[in-house]
Amino acid sequence: MNGAFVISLDFELNWGTFDAVALGDYSENILGARQVVPRLLELFTTYGVHVTWATVGFLFFESKAELLRHLPTRLPNYVHPEYSSYEWLKQVGEDEQTDPYHFGKSLVDQIMKTPHQTIGTHTFSHLSCLEEGVTLEAFKSDIEAAKRVAASHNITIQSIVYPRNQSSEAFHQAAGMLGIEVYRGNEQHRIYHPDARGDESLFRRAVRLLDTYINLTGHHTSTWNAIQQSHPYNVPSSRFLRPYFPSLRMVEFLKLRRIKQGMTQAAKRGELYHLWWHPHNFGKNIEQNVDMLEAILKHYKVLEKEYGWMSLSMEEVAEHCHQQTQVSQQGHG
Repeated sequence: MNGAFVISLDFELNWGTFDAVALGDYSENILGARQVVPRLLELFTTYGVHVTWATVGFLFFESKAELLRHLPTRLPNYVHPEYSSYEWLKQVGEDEQTDPYHFGKSLVDQIMKTPHQTIGTHTFSHLSCLEEGVTLEAFKSDIEAAKRVAASHNITIQSIVYPRNQSSEAFHQAAGMLGIEVYRGNEQHRIYHPDARGDESLFRRAVRLLDTYINLTGHHTSTWNAIQQSHPYNVPSSRFLRPYFPSLRMVEFLKLRRIKQGMTQAAKRGELYHLWWHPHNFGKNIEQNVDMLEAILKHYKVLEKEYGWMSLSMEEVAEHCHQQTQVSQQGHG
């Protein structure tokens, strides 16, 4: 099979940042994300790119009252309550008009109407799976709630992106039992190993930043065969697309070159390259970020023409793997 370019987006608005940065310090990014989403959809349509939008379940609701009526049957009992989105709910406004930071129904509708864009889950509540007090039972209840609200919009959830990339084999198996077919795993290197927040070192974060610009850990492309070995299927990350920072503008070309080199390697070898980011990452310096993405998408089109490289959502990767498994089984039958 030909290789594939995979993009997944962690769509969360302030549910992904409330416990990490003060809203007043990051409000420009969150509000900017509301401008970014239609810009991204326009770009993806122009370049024929298929994308998975891993969406926090809270964003589906039109009002706080409606959200509160659909909470999971079992809530997580965080040892650190400041990590709990349910605690943060107490500060949330009444609807999308009065609180654009925490409601996103109009944006979800735009995504649903755009060809080749798929809705996955980023859990119902932006659940941090590896934090103390979060159990498998709470996770299962959370995913069931996410599936219910999606189903009310005629969406079948097949993919998951774990918040803060916190996951383990136990959570993968639990997700699989709930009908999840595919997830985005972490890069296969120790500096990208999933950890709870208190276990993250400044050294690892610094090395990851350097790896954005200089190839320290490889391109993290994936083979079809490797992905087919797991179920749910693991389509691991190749690269987080860091946003434009004016202070780093002199090395922006290195970041872009690193990504293009990884894409080219994947296309030549018939492998997969998985790029991801959050829409709110682009909420500041929007034009520079959109230009950067367009340069990447133009490179994809070159590789599509030269090597038959495909654009696939995470769900489409799972479908291809499933088809290949069936063919293989029939061949041995």
